[in-house]
Amino acid sequence: MHYAGPELKLPAHFSPLFFPMGNASTGFFVTFALLAGVVGAASAISGINHIQSWTAESLPSAASVATMAWTLTLLAMGFAWKEIELRIRNARLKTMEAFIIILSATQLFYIVAIHSAAAYRRKT
Repeated sequence: MHYAGPELKLPAHFSPLFFPMGNASTGFFVTFALLAGVVGAASAISGINHIQSWTAESLPSAASVATMAWTLTLLAMGFAWKEIELRIRNARLKTMEAFIIILSATQLFYIVAIHSAAAYRRKT
């Protein structure tokens, strides 16, 4: 028995990620926001490790994980702007959208700080 093929018709409002509240982009927004949060936590751990060792060898890992976290946050921010445009959301989603938008700027500041601090050496 085959369940896929050209005779299979998808529903008109089909979304591969279903979320019980919000609009069509809510599932994608929540998924990428959670993923960005996990990678952001890894970025913080890598940044703390870089601050403790303060060597040229620890800078690339801190910078690359921070860049990946920022990229995922920007992707989640894009879905947040899409949700704002569609206007069907509750107060929890509005709060999460605001946090993601603010976090995008904060993570950019973090990346700039990592790269600018690379020019200075710690005096011990």
